[in-house]
Amino acid sequence: MRSFRIGRVLGIDLRVDWSWVFIFVLLTWNLVSVFSGWHPDWARVGVFALAAAASLTFFGCVLLHELAHSVVAMAHGLRVRSITLFLFGGVSNIEQEPPSAKAEFLTAIVGPIASIALGVGFLALASVVTPIAVTDPESAWAAMAQMGPLATLLVWLGPINIMIGVFNMIPGFPLDGGRVLRSIIWGATGDLRRATRWASGSGQLIGWLLIGGGIAMTFGAHLPFFGTGLISGLWLAFIGWFLHGAATRASTKLALDEALDGMTVEQLMQRQGPIVAPAVSVATLVHRQLLPGDDRALPVVDADGRFVGLVGISDVRAVPLDQWAATPVSTIMRNAESLTVATPEQPLVKAFEVLALQDIEQLPVVVNGTVVGMLRRRDISRWLELAWKPPVARGRGGPGSAPVVQSRAASDFPPPHHAGRHRHA
Repeated sequence: MRSFRIGRVLGIDLRVDWSWVFIFVLLTWNLVSVFSGWHPDWARVGVFALAAAASLTFFGCVLLHELAHSVVAMAHGLRVRSITLFLFGGVSNIEQEPPSAKAEFLTAIVGPIASIALGVGFLALASVVTPIAVTDPESAWAAMAQMGPLATLLVWLGPINIMIGVFNMIPGFPLDGGRVLRSIIWGATGDLRRATRWASGSGQLIGWLLIGGGIAMTFGAHLPFFGTGLISGLWLAFIGWFLHGAATRASTKLALDEALDGMTVEQLMQRQGPIVAPAVSVATLVHRQLLPGDDRALPVVDADGRFVGLVGISDVRAVPLDQWAATPVSTIMRNAESLTVATPEQPLVKAFEVLALQDIEQLPVVVNGTVVGMLRRRDISRWLELAWKPPVARGRGGPGSAPVVQSRAASDFPPPHHAGRHRHA
């Protein structure tokens, strides 16, 4: 598992990707250097404690940014599965596209507004805690040296949250600014697919510009807002690479939606496939059905023909080999009530999204409690391989990539110039 759960708020799982640990350590280490420069007379232990507190508070602000997205999304009827902190900040796993351009605009814009509001609030609170009159750089450094731990924390948190909000408004999909751009185009044209295509193209272009700018910075170029230097340049190029990849995947996902448009589950589901009875032993299941066939999971059907569950290779692995003969399938299967199923008339693109989002290989197709088929991810992929022409072949966009369903994500990229000063990443 790439992430672990740290809590749950408003029915949304809060998760941390393992890549976050790396950036947390890097940020804390860099802040030790920053705060030591501000307060050279402070004890090393105190500086480290404040740096760790600043890092944790910063990522708490990232969670608030994502919660703002999620609350507005849920207000418009969208389901939010989780919020995950990762290398570049945070991502909200919103499972559906917004129902309207207005919903898209409000869901996207609220994140940057929340970050900027937090930044302004931190700075206002800092001015109350420690009023600072700055007339020149020397007086500014002198004033910072006089600040206590709380004021130091607030003075650092203010600008970085404002910069996060501003940077996320860059009009490159899937940044918040790119989603705002998509909502505006969607509202003007009434065509979500055209809006997504244009916003994704903007994201790919901006990704290339960030990569080029980052490379130039590593060779000494000074870019406004981003600065200069090897570390800042590499960070900017890395962000550009990530943004370009995300925009390209969104473009490919759009092409897949168009390729599957109008198709239903019934057209690609496997009919009259193998089934297994609940009383059959695991040994019989393995030797008579799983080994000779190519299915990774089979529907479990009782004597009355009712669909009661699904049993797969992962379920078999949980049973010791010497117990296979004595263990019935009914004791290891996943009950039908806990499973996601499809119906024959369901749009194929929606079922494909379920397969991708849940990272499963098949969906039972059920009508009135009876299994009528199985929709397998590999059958969809095979059909796309035979019948689908990627965007490059059709001359309609950027390079194609593996089929990926991407949820709505507002990634809080830290500005590279700020990262160079405070994160060295």
